[in-house]
Amino acid sequence: MILRGDGAAFSAGLDFASVGKNPARLALAFAKIPGQKTNLFQRACWAWRSLPVPVIAVLHGRCYGGGLQLALAADFRFSTPDCELSVLEAKWGLIPDMTGSVTLRELVGMDLAKRLTMTGEMFDGRRAHEWGLVSGVSEHPLTDAEELAARIATRSPDSVAATKKLFQNTWHRSPRAAFAVETLLQLRLLTGRNHTIARKAGTAGPTPEFGPRR
Repeated sequence: MILRGDGAAFSAGLDFASVGKNPARLALAFAKIPGQKTNLFQRACWAWRSLPVPVIAVLHGRCYGGGLQLALAADFRFSTPDCELSVLEAKWGLIPDMTGSVTLRELVGMDLAKRLTMTGEMFDGRRAHEWGLVSGVSEHPLTDAEELAARIATRSPDSVAATKKLFQNTWHRSPRAAFAVETLLQLRLLTGRNHTIARKAGTAGPTPEFGPRR
């Protein structure tokens, strides 16, 4: 799935003027969703993690605050060199509360995460790439995203979904826990139809035609 903004920006963040008109509704959005680990604001970003396909964010123009958190929760991010990014919550005396405490730590060290969150400083796509916040930077990030998506689409949809689940569920866990997840996912893949299709295609050479995701 490719995620991009329509118009002059990927996302300039939360519209405080609009949200502030209904304080009761705003307060309700902070309530944890029953049966979920997130509230409504967090779910807007965390939802990307539950999708069984890669989510690729394409950044241009401005990417501020909540918009940046939407992008950070994606699996990959491609940006134009001149895209402006910022953890802009600092400007309003706030903190990033749409999963930023998790997604920032996955990509940068604590000192940089604190610096960006405390200052709200602006930085461009080139610097974001240097810091590891985006996967690639070019004048045509949509093309980069589409090329990556096309390459991934040649692989078994089962193994792609399992790979996403594997790393998301084990990245900060112990080796023992990670190895257990590896084993369970691999056993499921080995008994699936798409593994058989991939194995036969790998031997014979034709482009595999995979079935629906298991």
